[in-house]
Amino acid sequence: MKIVVIGMGYVGIPCAALLADVPGFEVTGVQRRSERSGWKIDCLNAGRSPFDGPEPGLSELLGRVACIKRSFRVTDDYAVCREADVILIDVQTPTDDGHVPHYESLREVSAQAGRHLQPGTLVIVESTVAPGTTQHVVQPILEKESGLKAEGAVHLAEPAPVGGALHLDEQGAPQLGPSDRFFLAFSYERVMPGKLLEYITDFPRVVGGVDEESTARAVALYRHIVRETITPTDVLTAEMAKVVENAYRDVNIAFANEVALACERMGVDVFEVRSLINARPDRQMHLAGAGVGGHCLPKDSWLLAYGLDAYGRERGAELRIIPMARAINDGMPGHVAQLVKEALAEAGRPTAGSRVAVLGVAYLENSDDTRNTPAMALIRALRDAGAEVVAHDPYVRQEEWKLLWGGEPPVKLVHDLFSALEGADCAAIVTRHDEYSGLLHQAGGMRTRAVVDGRNVLEPAACKAAGFVYRGVGKGGW
Repeated sequence: MKIVVIGMGYVGIPCAALLADVPGFEVTGVQRRSERSGWKIDCLNAGRSPFDGPEPGLSELLGRVACIKRSFRVTDDYAVCREADVILIDVQTPTDDGHVPHYESLREVSAQAGRHLQPGTLVIVESTVAPGTTQHVVQPILEKESGLKAEGAVHLAEPAPVGGALHLDEQGAPQLGPSDRFFLAFSYERVMPGKLLEYITDFPRVVGGVDEESTARAVALYRHIVRETITPTDVLTAEMAKVVENAYRDVNIAFANEVALACERMGVDVFEVRSLINARPDRQMHLAGAGVGGHCLPKDSWLLAYGLDAYGRERGAELRIIPMARAINDGMPGHVAQLVKEALAEAGRPTAGSRVAVLGVAYLENSDDTRNTPAMALIRALRDAGAEVVAHDPYVRQEEWKLLWGGEPPVKLVHDLFSALEGADCAAIVTRHDEYSGLLHQAGGMRTRAVVDGRNVLEPAACKAAGFVYRGVGKGGW
């Protein structure tokens, strides 16, 4: 089987590598030669992981499939779709400031794939999209460009097996069905940096096709790499499940953040409150923190809202809790900025003219993923208050830092923690990188000893004993 994976990011790379490790599968990744990501083509073809954070097993897997088995390669040529039995679409689907999804990449790759699409090919959208997008955006583009149809063709005499490989003909090629159609499904990813392979192989999978045959064929494909339950459903239900799953998490995090703000006012520690609540197994309060980042959580609630407006019934209930949760989580970097001002004031320094070290640019601990990082909002708030800001992250590349700012950054990014803290008046922890647990031992060069802990990394008592003015999200007792 020949498989094409379009988009070499946090979803496409591990999925492509796992499929390439299946005996008899040949996988080609397609990556645009853009300023931001074009370098990944040569990196992956050399069998190296492009991620700087730890990814257990990924480097070894890429080395095996790219250099030893030679079952995986990457190109920028969409013509490889012409030979594909399966095409996976794994491109980013961000939202703009008005919470409207930007589908430029999704539309472009759908058109490119459609121009080369052959009858019987299975196309699977893995990118997170607003409910209704697969059928209202992707399907029409594929059908227009290919001249084929995704629905309505006669089923095979015997459906593709759910628990094994696809049917093969006498020559060993996949039995792909009628000549006037292709198959289309949506199956969402649940990956997380630092656990990319594990979250594909060891998490349950949801697969929804535009018809039963598309669903069955997609399920059969994932059987080769997913060890957990694979649940078939329809395409719209699968799309809905993805955005609701992340909206659910976002709302729960917002609850934790709101409780953290209440605990600060009441003079208690939110993390102690949380531990007391979570002692009961059926009560699992989430973690409060400096903000919510990543590709999914800051936007998936808005994708849900967009899907309702664009494709839902004309009359129905409006979302209320979910947008409110988004507002709470978006407000946390501003709250951290206020804590920095309070800590500096207690230390006898005005915010304007003070040097603040923002620790952590990646949104997730021990990763290099900067998508929708709350550090950017904090940096802007501190600079608006007149502070001089320096950023630190052990994993984020200088090239990525420049692209985040859309040009020459106004804030310097350093990779050495001691250098970041030298001459600083306050250190603000945004990301729970392991390195920051030793911050107190690296702070000898600070001009003013003030620290704001946005991720519950440090012990407040230890900070006080070391002579630090301390503030922490949800740490009202200090």
